[in-house]
Amino acid sequence: MAAYHILLVHFPIALLTVAMVAILLRAVSDGPLARAVDHALVPLLAVGVVSTAVAYAIGFRVWSVEAITSSPLGRNHILAASWTLAYWAVLLLVRWRGGEAVWEGLSRWVMVGLALLGSVLLTITGTLGGHLTGTPTAASQALRAMGWEVYTTFYVPDMTLYVIGGAAVVLLVVAMATRLGRTA
Repeated sequence: MAAYHILLVHFPIALLTVAMVAILLRAVSDGPLARAVDHALVPLLAVGVVSTAVAYAIGFRVWSVEAITSSPLGRNHILAASWTLAYWAVLLLVRWRGGEAVWEGLSRWVMVGLALLGSVLLTITGTLGGHLTGTPTAASQALRAMGWEVYTTFYVPDMTLYVIGGAAVVLLVVAMATRLGRTA
């Protein structure tokens, strides 16, 4: 099963990376190409989220839950994969339910921030997975520089909690300002 998981994870990596680039393009442009790419964004995110869910489920068949959760590296990988799946699913729902309105005003930059943060989560998940398969990457050096030793540390770094909390506050403020702007 490990070979299937390793093969399958590359689909969401590619799809969600393309989605991030599409979001960046649409945020900086209202041209015909950006609008055409935006029309494909919801299906692209949907396929990316579904393929992430499939890879996630297959990942639990690679090792038993007892084995994977017995090491900090395995627990971190599960935690990062869970966050990545949930995060991109929320981004899909925001774009799907928000429609074209997500590209108006400040909302476009919120979408960019969400896409960039989602890509960081995706990178961390892949980095930890690479360590589990014995193929570590240079990205783990960046994690070490931030104080996260992937083989021994099992926690969410404080800075991550601050970023999540700050992003939640910013999103609430933007949502309230947008709602007030529409009713005025």
